[in-house]
Amino acid sequence: MAERNRMTPFGEIVAIEQRGMFLGNRGNIHRDRTIVRPWQVRRWITCALAYQGWRAPRWEPGRWTPLFVWDEAVALAAGHRPCALCRRADYAAWLDAWVRAFGVRPGAGEMDRRLHDDRVEDRRQRRHPAAWRDLPAGTFVALGEAPALVLDDRLVPWSPAGYGEALDRPFRGDAAVLTPRSTVAVLGSGYRPVIHPSAGSSG
Repeated sequence: MAERNRMTPFGEIVAIEQRGMFLGNRGNIHRDRTIVRPWQVRRWITCALAYQGWRAPRWEPGRWTPLFVWDEAVALAAGHRPCALCRRADYAAWLDAWVRAFGVRPGAGEMDRRLHDDRVEDRRQRRHPAAWRDLPAGTFVALGEAPALVLDDRLVPWSPAGYGEALDRPFRGDAAVLTPRSTVAVLGSGYRPVIHPSAGSSG
C-alpha cells in the first residue's frame, strides 16, 4: 500500500502509487509515519532523488519529510522551487529568470516569503485567473476539478496514474491557474522545468 508522501499539483500530500522524478521538502511535517501538518517552513524546495550518495531520511523522527513528486512542473504548481544545494545549476537558472521577471535578485528568505504568499490562502492553495494566451509552458491549470499541464500547443491532464492524453490548448478567455503567480512569471522569463517524458515535448 502506498504511503501518504506524494504531492499533487494542488499542493496536497496524498497516498498514491505514483513516485516520480524528484523529492519535495517542506521541513519536518510527520510524526510516527503520519503527515501531521502541510508544512513546517516557508522554504518549500524540490530536491534530486540522489545527491553525492546522501540518503533521504525515511520517516525518521526530527528529520525533514521527503515527499515524492511526479516531475518539476507538478512541484512548481504545488509551490516549490529548486533546491540550491542538490540542484545548484537549476537554482541558478531559476534565480536568473527571477531577475528577468522582477528586476531584482532576492535572497532565499525574501523569495520564499513571496512564494508562500502566492501559494497559500487560509492554509489552502491560492489559485488565480490568467489569460490562456499568456500562460508559459510548465504552468498548471485546473480543468474543472482536474489539473492539467500547459505546454506550448496543448494541455496534458495529470492524474495519480501520470499524464494522460493531450488536449487542444485554448488561447481565448481565462484559465484557473494553480502555479503561483511569481512562479508563472519566472516560467515566462525563461525557466524551463524538468517535465516527465510521458507529457511529450514542451514545444
